[in-house]
Amino acid sequence: MRPLITALGLLLAWEALARATGVPVYILPPPSRVVVVLIERFDLLIEQAAWTAAEMVLGLVLGLFLGAMLAIVFAASAGWRRWALPLVIISQAIPVIAIAPLLVLWLGYGMASKVAMAALVIFFPVVSALYDGLRRTDPGWLDLAQTMDASPRAVLLQIRLPAALPAFASGARIAAAVAPIGAVIGEWVGASAGLGFLMTQSLARGQTPLAFAALVLLCLLGLALYHATDWAARRLVPWQSLQGE
Repeated sequence: MRPLITALGLLLAWEALARATGVPVYILPPPSRVVVVLIERFDLLIEQAAWTAAEMVLGLVLGLFLGAMLAIVFAASAGWRRWALPLVIISQAIPVIAIAPLLVLWLGYGMASKVAMAALVIFFPVVSALYDGLRRTDPGWLDLAQTMDASPRAVLLQIRLPAALPAFASGARIAAAVAPIGAVIGEWVGASAGLGFLMTQSLARGQTPLAFAALVLLCLLGLALYHATDWAARRLVPWQSLQGE
């Protein structure tokens, strides 16, 4: 209940501030006005939210897949790691918002550029977390595998990878938290649909309450995606949940 009470307190303070100062609605609408817009424009908001949700989910799936595959390649092949790891690090030194216009130029204003942007934001935390997990396998397990003359492939797939699943789960949670960033940045740069596109259009027309309503839905989508990913991660590594309890 504590988060709900905190959120309710902040909303009441926001409402009181907006009414006491008399700030124009187009600058800071009170929460009551945002709720009215949410109800009145619910059909439009849900339509745009569905578009953004699809971008976030597809970007998350693609980013998790690419990140996991790259981490496994790094763990399995020192040669690939020496060549590719510096490129991966360099790619993260470039601000994401600087790459967004190029992705829109190459992939168009549709969903593809936003999915690519979300995947680009997501895959590095996944690579980093899973690769760390693969490197930190219990040495005793590796010694036992060597004693039993296990092949390198068997060691990777049957010992190192299962042992690294908790690290992968942590990376997936981080990826779910940042997935909305990539999708919305892509929509801000160039799009024809989505909550980010709706926010940009609303602010340009002075419809600030509608932009806040879109922001509320975006926040709810992000929370839903995070909790769904957290639920899936707990099912993937149930022994970690039991240890935590």
